[in-house]
Amino acid sequence: MALPLALRNRLAELILDALHDTGAREALTAVVKVCGNPHALESAGPLPEAFPEDMFERREGGWHIASGYRQHAGELLERAERARRILHERPFDPPDPPLAFEVHELLEPYWLRAEGGDREALQGLIQVAVGFAHLANGNVSGARSLLHDGCARVLERTLEGVPLDPFGRALQRSLDRLLTLGDDAPRGFDWNEVPRFPVKTIDD
Repeated sequence: MALPLALRNRLAELILDALHDTGAREALTAVVKVCGNPHALESAGPLPEAFPEDMFERREGGWHIASGYRQHAGELLERAERARRILHERPFDPPDPPLAFEVHELLEPYWLRAEGGDREALQGLIQVAVGFAHLANGNVSGARSLLHDGCARVLERTLEGVPLDPFGRALQRSLDRLLTLGDDAPRGFDWNEVPRFPVKTIDD
C-alpha cells in the first residue's frame, strides 16, 4: 500500500536531513524502533530532537502511528528501515540547499527501492544536483566534492536503459572547469556549461 503524500513527504524530509545530520539519523532509527514496537523508546531517555512527532501520537504509554495512518504502518516501517540501512554506513554530506530537497523528493522513492548499480547511479544524480546548488550558493569546496563523487557514480552506467556515461563525461568537463577557476568559480563559471540531466524519452 502506497504511503499518503503527506506521510511520504515527511519521511523524505527526515531522510534528506539524515544525509548530513547526526540527529536526523538518530530520529530515523527511532522511527524504525517505534514502528516495530510503540514502547521501544520508553527506557531510551529523551526523544531525538528531530523525531517527527507529527507522524505519531502518544497513547497507552507508547508512540503509535497517527490514527489516520494506521493502515500504512507496515509500509512506513519498511521504508524507514530501508533508508536506515542505506544511511548507516554512509558518510555525511554537507547541509543541502533547497534544490537538493526538490531533486531528492523526486528520486527518493526510486533510490530507496534500487539496488546495486541503480542505487549508485541515483545517488550520483542527487549528488550532482546538490553540488551545483552548492556552487550557486558560493560553497566551492562542497561543490567540487559532491560533483566529483556524483560524476564517479554515473560514469559508465545506465539507469532504466538510459546511458549515463555521456552525462558523466560532460559533467567531468564542468568539474575540470571549476578546478581551473578555483575560488572564483561562483563568479566565473558559465552556467550554460551545466550538462542537461539525462531523461528517458517516450520512444525509449
